[in-house]
Amino acid sequence: MQASNSVLVCESDQERAKQLETVLGFIGQQFNVCNTDELSALASNADKVVLISKQLEDVQSIIAKHPHCPFLTVGEGSIVEVLPNLIGHLDLPFNYEQLTQLLHHCDAYLTHLPGKASPAKSERLRQNLIGKGIAIQEVRHLIEQVATKEANVLILGESGTGKEVVAKAIHDHSVRSEGPFVPINCGAIPPDLLESELFGHEKGAFTGAFAMRKGRFELAEGGTLFLDEIGDMPMPMQVKLLRVLQERQFERVGGSKAITANVRVVAATHRQLERMIEQEKFREDLYYRLNVFPIEMPSLRERQDDIPLLLQELVNRHEDEHSAVVRFTQRAVESLMQHQWPGNVRELSNLVERLLILHPDQIVDVNDLPPKYRHIDAETFEPNYSPELAERDALLAIFSDEDASVFSDPSPEALFPDGEQDQELDEEGWGTVQQLPDEGVNLKELLADLEVDLIRQALEQQDGVVARAAEQLGMRRTTLVEKMRKYGLNKDS
Repeated sequence: MQASNSVLVCESDQERAKQLETVLGFIGQQFNVCNTDELSALASNADKVVLISKQLEDVQSIIAKHPHCPFLTVGEGSIVEVLPNLIGHLDLPFNYEQLTQLLHHCDAYLTHLPGKASPAKSERLRQNLIGKGIAIQEVRHLIEQVATKEANVLILGESGTGKEVVAKAIHDHSVRSEGPFVPINCGAIPPDLLESELFGHEKGAFTGAFAMRKGRFELAEGGTLFLDEIGDMPMPMQVKLLRVLQERQFERVGGSKAITANVRVVAATHRQLERMIEQEKFREDLYYRLNVFPIEMPSLRERQDDIPLLLQELVNRHEDEHSAVVRFTQRAVESLMQHQWPGNVRELSNLVERLLILHPDQIVDVNDLPPKYRHIDAETFEPNYSPELAERDALLAIFSDEDASVFSDPSPEALFPDGEQDQELDEEGWGTVQQLPDEGVNLKELLADLEVDLIRQALEQQDGVVARAAEQLGMRRTTLVEKMRKYGLNKDS
């Protein structure tokens, strides 16, 4: 595992330095060995992980001087002050698993530094809330009101509505914007590991705790901690979180030293917390501690007028990634505005990516959308058929495949596969059906009744969308429109 571009080894003991070089080389990690004079020059060029000896003179001031570099200490000695960029300590004898874990946490520290996220992720998190509707304008107003305050914020809304975007916007507009923004999904981490993830742990606190490590509260020091899906947090952890919010102090797992938490907490959930309180699945006191300033994100179906703007923004966002662009016809946009969007903005983003793959550098019309997004009929070019051919097309559509073969193969054998035909044939070899009632039937009315019934069923099953009903009946849309006009049918019939 290569946790960062380079590791700086600043170790006065030659034997320990040699051991570190061996371990780093084994795990494939690039490194440079330097002294304290060289350290400042090397560390200032780029963010590096620094392995530094505790026995060096004034090691604490060296660590404090380079806050953009995560440090791992080596050897004997002590550091009195708790420094945000002091990630952990390497014990003797060195082992690969311990070093690999600590380098991973150093990499996480670098990732959470302001401006150190990857360009795509940084752009996504800092993306302005798109839309001109009243609902999204209200969200922007609430963000402006609360961003400069220190109050806890609870963001409510369905999955995919952009709750993390709101949390990041609150952080970016706050006085803590220079500090880290650290997100954690409370529902994605096993309950037995969540405490360690939030508060960190001391060496030996549990099986596999080879070294001390910091939790998300410490990594977010001076910044914002975003607790996503807080409604999925187990009840025992809710008690511990409440204590931290009340006292602003916590201890690492397996430790006894109280650590001050200078962190702003923003939480989010798609669950109905008040209902969970009634079901005794969420603590009422924690709810009121988090719900100081609630912000409710509207679903996409509540802001469908914003879909044209969102489409333009999402196409621009994915354009570089897919090296393509798409444009939407007005009818395609209108069709998308009628969709219910159960997956909200996330679903819309996924659809745009799919269309970029399927129709790169093309114009997307209604027929180019996946079937479930086609809510209006598309005007498409169709040749003019003679009335006779159009009637034959309609007849083919209302019979089963076996019956339709009669029209595609109009021979006596096709009409009477079992040989049931009149003995007297006309000049063309046609016979008559023997089970025709004596009183006869009105074939035209019989076929018309059948045709009307099947058209009504198709329109009902396709929610009145004529194009999809025509596709189900196996006829062209224009043919179906003519049939509906002929029988006085409409979409709501």
